[in-house]
Amino acid sequence: MLDFRGLWNPLNPRVADINKIERQINKIQPGTVVRLGGMTDCFQVYENAYRVTYKTIQLLNKRRIHYLIVTKSDMIASERYIEILDKELAHIQISITSTDDETAFRYEKAPSTSRRIVAIEKLNMLGFDIQLRLSPFIPELIDFNILNSIKCDKILVEFLRVNTFIKRWFKEIDFSNYTLKQSNYLHLPLEEKIKQLEKITGFKELTVCEDVTEHYKYWRNNINPNKDDCCNLKFIEKELEKVA
Repeated sequence: MLDFRGLWNPLNPRVADINKIERQINKIQPGTVVRLGGMTDCFQVYENAYRVTYKTIQLLNKRRIHYLIVTKSDMIASERYIEILDKELAHIQISITSTDDETAFRYEKAPSTSRRIVAIEKLNMLGFDIQLRLSPFIPELIDFNILNSIKCDKILVEFLRVNTFIKRWFKEIDFSNYTLKQSNYLHLPLEEKIKQLEKITGFKELTVCEDVTEHYKYWRNNINPNKDDCCNLKFIEKELEKVA
């Protein structure tokens, strides 16, 4: 999106200043949750050279600040990062849009889905607070046999919001079922979302991240394990005791 708006040049990127980051981190209270990777993935290829995310994690560990990492990269599961990720502070979501590598490559400049699945399973096996983030959830791009066989305890689902840009991007998708309009986006009706969600069966905990107000209330009251946190983060009691 930054590239689309002319704010990002992939051939000459602007790399974050770790000194500025440290000054900001020093203002944050221990126990706070900081999100790394929203509009911009914090595990892009340039991280291999500059290690800004690596150094940021070290600073957050030192200050005992929780961090939610959202990424489409498997780099986070490399030994370099596993060595510094603090299980009491780290919360990780690795995003997947399609279970098919070739399909994913048409829409994403990121490591293959199969590599991301390996990373998810590795972090889950090691006991990290890891979620598969199905974002956006486009049922036509998902092989549910593959999805439900992924060895991960937790999944977060974020349904697709459709606008003109999305229609141009996903040309082969039939958007005729997206009939609910809210906040300049088209959404699936709640009944259709429930129907599609029932196909996801391979996880101990499922939570839904939602923009439509009425739908959010339904997930909060009927589906989400944590009614106060749609990201369903796991906080270790002894770490909360330190903060208190």
